[in-house]
Amino acid sequence: MEKRFILFCTTIVMLLLSACATNPVTGKKDFMLMSKGQEVAMGQQSDPEIINYFGLYEDKSLQRFIEEKGQQMAAVSHRKDLKYQFKIVDSPVVNAFAVPGGYVYFTRGIMAHFNNEAEFAGVLGHEIGHVTARHSAKQYSKAMLAQVGLVAGMIVSPEFAQYADVAQQGLSLLFLKFGRDDERQSDKLGVEYSTKIGYDAQEMADFFQTLDRISKQSGAEEAPDFLSTHPNPQDRYRDVQKLATDWKKKTDATSLKVNRNSYLKMIDGIIYGDDPKQGFVENNVFYHPVLKFQFPIPPTWAFQNTPQQVQMAPKEGDAMMAMTLAQGQSLEAAAQSLVQNNQLTVIESKQENVNGLPAIAIIAQPQPQQQQGQQQQQDVRALIYLIQYGENIYQMMGITSTTNFNNYFNTFNTVITNFRKLNDPEKINRKPDRIRIKSVKRNGTLAQALADLKVHQDKIQELAILNGMQPEDKVESGMLVKVLEK
Repeated sequence: MEKRFILFCTTIVMLLLSACATNPVTGKKDFMLMSKGQEVAMGQQSDPEIINYFGLYEDKSLQRFIEEKGQQMAAVSHRKDLKYQFKIVDSPVVNAFAVPGGYVYFTRGIMAHFNNEAEFAGVLGHEIGHVTARHSAKQYSKAMLAQVGLVAGMIVSPEFAQYADVAQQGLSLLFLKFGRDDERQSDKLGVEYSTKIGYDAQEMADFFQTLDRISKQSGAEEAPDFLSTHPNPQDRYRDVQKLATDWKKKTDATSLKVNRNSYLKMIDGIIYGDDPKQGFVENNVFYHPVLKFQFPIPPTWAFQNTPQQVQMAPKEGDAMMAMTLAQGQSLEAAAQSLVQNNQLTVIESKQENVNGLPAIAIIAQPQPQQQQGQQQQQDVRALIYLIQYGENIYQMMGITSTTNFNNYFNTFNTVITNFRKLNDPEKINRKPDRIRIKSVKRNGTLAQALADLKVHQDKIQELAILNGMQPEDKVESGMLVKVLEK
């Protein structure tokens, strides 16, 4: 027994030692259970999942811009050997993120909030820094060692996540949180990389103040994801300012670029906020103008809309609802596919009519699973409707524990049976807000300039943040500013 124990311990020590890898940025040894090849493979596998989840933003000039600048920066980074890819995804959330292997993503929401190319370059360098310093790979390795399940932390409990199809590797990577040391290191790399390709990294510090203002305006629950573990905004501002000054001296730079006007002109017309054509909520009703349907959202429930599905859940997290397209050419085929693919036991099934649309209603629960010779019953029950509307079959489901099923049944049923055709022209033809670039008409304050441009008083503060300024900041005639128009 003693010899076996010594052999076991020796094996563990050797495993841990072999799991150490040299960090490309620091040159020090890091704990790493992922090789470079595995890192690249993970990025390749995750990329289509991420694009499928968010969708690419349809603007070829902006996509060319991020790819061009990203490749320039990758060429001066600590990991030139990776095949980087840079993409703008169609999300209103102000965020940027990277996954192992050199895949970097910016949302259209963050692109809308930059006010010059130098701000963009600083954040781009920060995200490339996460890749070059292998931050995601390290966090993933720690999670593997601790046997932490990586499930996309959306609005559903893990026991329901499999039925909402959210437990995917690519999405789970987006919810790895970096520590403050990692964030500080990425700030340093962002300054270094952006300076090396000719941008003034002082602007990066200014943008972090914009992020802090967005966080405070939105409230803690809606703060940009990458602020949650970041250093104190004021400390960060001072640190980045100093780093920018130091790197300017190191590179003997005399004329670093900001490129404010060219950037503003490039984002003229970018969609700001939610895009109604993807679906929107108003007065607790979800409307989809393109597919022309609507259904109610339970009051106080959290809500999330993606290109694949709509999800809703109460704040307690003990139930969820989801709507997505079903597989199958008929209601009967869709029902059979649903039951087989999810290994469900049907408790009740019947033909229904939902506001003039043919449907099948099903109450089901997972089949008992055999585990280590014992029967393991999942304590979950679902109300599922398959609704035929035009050429599509919509799958709407409400899921909770068996003990809570009767408590949530009326809520599930009310939402699903109020699925109906959307006929309101105002909802169908709803246009998104777009950023428009305008010239200031006279010298004065930003607030005065926005008022001259017909911006409503209750929008002044939001537009000030969008412009990276304070309402009382001075502006000059001819200066370019952002406003919102349909």
